[in-house]
Amino acid sequence: METPRQSYSDQKNHLGNNLDLYLMALNSANSGIIITDNLQPDNPIIYCNRAFEKITGYKHDEIIGHNCRFLQLQDRSQSERQEIKKSIKEGTECRVQIRNYKKNGKLFWNELFVSPVKNERGEITHFIGVQNDITEAKKNEHELREEKASIERKIEDRTKQLKDNEIFLSSIIQTVRESLLVLDADYKVLSANSHFLNTFKVTSLDTVGTLLFELGNHQWDIAALKELLIKILPTNNPVIDFEVEHDFPYIGKKIMLLNAYRIEFEGQYKDRILIAIEDITEKREIDRRKDDFLSIASHELKTPLTTIKGLVQLLQRMPPEAATQKYTTTLDKVGSYVDRLNNLITELLDTSKIQSGNIELHKEPFDIYKTIKDTVENLSLATPDYKIILSGNTNAVILGDELQISQVINNLISNAVKYSPGTNTIEVYLNKVGNFIKVSVTDYGMGISAQDKAKIFERFFRARDIQKKFPGLGIGLYISHEIIANHKGTLWVESEIGKGSTFSFTLPIMNVEDNG
Repeated sequence: METPRQSYSDQKNHLGNNLDLYLMALNSANSGIIITDNLQPDNPIIYCNRAFEKITGYKHDEIIGHNCRFLQLQDRSQSERQEIKKSIKEGTECRVQIRNYKKNGKLFWNELFVSPVKNERGEITHFIGVQNDITEAKKNEHELREEKASIERKIEDRTKQLKDNEIFLSSIIQTVRESLLVLDADYKVLSANSHFLNTFKVTSLDTVGTLLFELGNHQWDIAALKELLIKILPTNNPVIDFEVEHDFPYIGKKIMLLNAYRIEFEGQYKDRILIAIEDITEKREIDRRKDDFLSIASHELKTPLTTIKGLVQLLQRMPPEAATQKYTTTLDKVGSYVDRLNNLITELLDTSKIQSGNIELHKEPFDIYKTIKDTVENLSLATPDYKIILSGNTNAVILGDELQISQVINNLISNAVKYSPGTNTIEVYLNKVGNFIKVSVTDYGMGISAQDKAKIFERFFRARDIQKKFPGLGIGLYISHEIIANHKGTLWVESEIGKGSTFSFTLPIMNVEDNG
């Protein structure tokens, strides 16, 4: 007797009951897997498995909400991008090999298979991307092609080049004004330049041939540093800005910044590690004094400014009987400039609190849509010449500091207005991506260069052309970035010169347990 086919309802129930199993299976896969939402603008990523995080070096929270193209960074001229774009537009499958970049900027070759997902009505609701790192295969292909051309001559030339390069590198190591060490595969010091010997007041006899972790009073014998150095030779992953604060023998308490790289000659890696050590003690002390000055100055300015504001408001409420229109106008201007100065001082205080780690979060559940809507309405009244369009909704509740999130939204929209002269439209879009909400603020103004985008969230950074045309301290985006980071979200920008900018951020949606 033939077994009757399962009804669609039975299949659906079965799928629901096994969802955890499917998610476990996806997370166990060696291939990177992502799912994008085709019903949302720009096809944002709403799911990624652990293999995708491992391949790219990004964390889950840094991936959700982005379009897949963020992995190409500035390498946007690849023809494979057009193939992917055409496949998405036509709703077809495609397979490409494309250059991508990890979070640390390292290039890797990605074999990408894109496939559409359709609902019962045949509509494409999602796309699935399956990704494999084929960098090693590409490298092998290249090496095989190289071997076909005059192997004996190649070996002879390569040997000579490597020898010349080693001599050249040795010369650089001795003359550069930074402490440099070269280690072998067992982490013993092969050479130390003069700057290292002078800085740490040691001799070559004390250093060369000694295990790095046994130098001095074992100042480099740090578990976390060992782990990073061990990964350099097999993976080529460098150690970037590893900070060591220590009471060093002969020179006292210092803060050192360590960077380490696997030595490479003409595209070929050697089992050698180059370590650069920078003394940043004085720089940190200068930064600390600067932060102390900002904090003290801001507090000292706040008190008289509050008094001035109160006196201005008193004069505005009780003008003399013979007050002229010029008197009233001048007083209003004074009040406006006092408010502006007050905002600048508040930003400086926020910056000082962030740097010292004293910024406070008053977390309460709040409706993110209402917060954004109220902010947009207030700014629309303040800038009647601009049309601020709010679209999307999530019905999501966020656990966080509503005042600080409102400050971020206010800052992003105000910047969009400020840096888009000649246009009058600002778009604010809100939607749900996975377990996060995503907020995007788009303007059609000046845009930001690729060089400036890399520094746009740094404290006090201002692009040179913007600095000439628009006043400001360059700390609004820094504060916004830190606020979002403190709420376990991410803030980023996509922009092109002359075509405007889109600033987006994500925030985790509150779970029931979060409020329990």
